[in-house]
Amino acid sequence: MADAWQALALCAALLPGAGHAVDLPRESRVPGGLAILDLGRSAESPGAIVFNGYRAPVLRTDSGWVGVVGIPLDARPGPQIVRLQPAQGDARDLEFTVDDKQYEEQRLRVADKRHVDPSQRDLERIASERQRIDTALGHYSPHRVPALSLRVPVAGRRSSSFGLRRFFNDQPRNPHSGMDIAAPSGTVVRSPAPGKVIDTGDYFFNGNTVFVDHGQGVITMYCHLSRIDVKTGDDVTTGAPLGRVGATGRVTGPHLHWGVAVNRALVDPALFLADERQ
Repeated sequence: MADAWQALALCAALLPGAGHAVDLPRESRVPGGLAILDLGRSAESPGAIVFNGYRAPVLRTDSGWVGVVGIPLDARPGPQIVRLQPAQGDARDLEFTVDDKQYEEQRLRVADKRHVDPSQRDLERIASERQRIDTALGHYSPHRVPALSLRVPVAGRRSSSFGLRRFFNDQPRNPHSGMDIAAPSGTVVRSPAPGKVIDTGDYFFNGNTVFVDHGQGVITMYCHLSRIDVKTGDDVTTGAPLGRVGATGRVTGPHLHWGVAVNRALVDPALFLADERQ
């Protein structure tokens, strides 16, 4: 196990572009937020960090190295442990504290009862799709340095819906794990940063969906599209069209559901927007 950890750390130390300064997201140490950890000011990368079994980005800024750790929405307030493995030497634990945050409730009416009370066949499909979604959101590409200052992927009214405890037709469901942006059907959805398309598909709840890998465990997802304009394996630049706004899957009207994952944890996309960090 130690050898595997050291191999991960050595890979991190050899990252191309690891010495370039980056624009960091806004820190918010709450469930669904981000912890930015100081990893020192050495000339070489401090190594690899893992939280909840998933690798998180290790980046160099103007003032030194940092780890950007995504905090899951179901994280309990209190101390949390991140594992740091240098390229040489023993691993050590880093501790940070998650503060409590109470998200509000949201109650929605869905006309298609199938998306509230799925059949057994639908449940089997949902289980299969959940594995595929987990694979995409947990993807890690070590050789791409992520851009962490993101553009809004579509023009429209942005809701503050992230983290809301949701009820569909008065039935409780998982908290909302993305940002909803209301826009007319057919509006172009664009990539907020450079990346690579790692999966696309039509999902029971999410509808037509695109997943983009931005590097080092930073993944974005785009749901409920009326159409998909990219395919798996495509490299995309900032502003490249990914698809069109629609109302596929479980929705109450046309909009984009935009998700951002860091080390598999779905976190608040607003933390990455330059106009939200002023």
